[in-house]
Amino acid sequence: MRILVTGGGGFLGQAVVRLLLEAGHSVSVINRRSYPDLEKLGVDCFCGDVGDSEAVLQAADGSEAIIHVAARAGPGLYFDDFYNANVLGTKHVLEACRVHGIGYLVHTSSPSVVHSGGDLENADERQPYPDHFTAPYPETKAEAERLVLRADGEVLSTCALRPHLIWGPGDNQLLPRLVEKARAGRLRLPAPDKLIDTTYIDNAARAHVQALDELMGQGRCRGKAYFISNGQPLPVREILSRLLTAAGVKPAMGTVNPRVAMAAAVVVEGIWRMLGKRSDPPVSRFVVEHLSTAHWYNLAAARRDLGYEAHVSIEAGLERLRAAWQDTA
Repeated sequence: MRILVTGGGGFLGQAVVRLLLEAGHSVSVINRRSYPDLEKLGVDCFCGDVGDSEAVLQAADGSEAIIHVAARAGPGLYFDDFYNANVLGTKHVLEACRVHGIGYLVHTSSPSVVHSGGDLENADERQPYPDHFTAPYPETKAEAERLVLRADGEVLSTCALRPHLIWGPGDNQLLPRLVEKARAGRLRLPAPDKLIDTTYIDNAARAHVQALDELMGQGRCRGKAYFISNGQPLPVREILSRLLTAAGVKPAMGTVNPRVAMAAAVVVEGIWRMLGKRSDPPVSRFVVEHLSTAHWYNLAAARRDLGYEAHVSIEAGLERLRAAWQDTA
């Protein structure tokens, strides 16, 4: 089967691509730059942005399924930056499915689409979308998820996955930022004992392949979204300490009052907007909200409909992460 993976050169995208290749599929990817390592594996690589409808149409031609991973993530403040990548990009993927008669679409979403600022403890898929968001990322991801789920019908089978805080070897987002802040002595936690879920990279990638298999099989996941994690919620301080230790960094973390942190975020966001900065602010309401609250999820639906299980435990994943960081040190 020929499958297009948008954002196939990214951290999650590459893991998905490798699993698809191992399963014997023909894989193509679309990314904003080239990835010679993927080309060496026999992957057809298209350079382009999902915000460009013609680029997506060209990359999707001949595909029978799409796994839509590409997205703009982070605590940035400019709505258009996120809308173009997350909403328009998803619309272009859906258009490509219609034009080329592609029958299956798995969309990478985020648990943040249902985070309204309070604790989410053992939350399941009945959790509603909030009335408002504190950042463009969750707002645009929620709109994209709704587009995908509404598109499920007679000619296109769709579902969405919400993997939470993906980490592991090859991570170029979460862990590098943690390491940078820890080394600079700028890692402060407003609620270090709150429980949060995380997801090891191989588990997140496997869930995408399982979702595609289910869409092509019994279709129990059609038109639905699913939380994905390791199912091992830990206190924020503990999981961050263990990640930093695996990266060979002393896990020095302080604490900060949540109200003080939120007030600082409001001030910094105001300065960023006043100066017209398009970079991520050093602190934001979105990040403070997530560091101040519990967020761990009930995986019963994913286990039932997708056959999902976290095959790599946090402990095993940390050993792999430690070995990978030692190899690059």
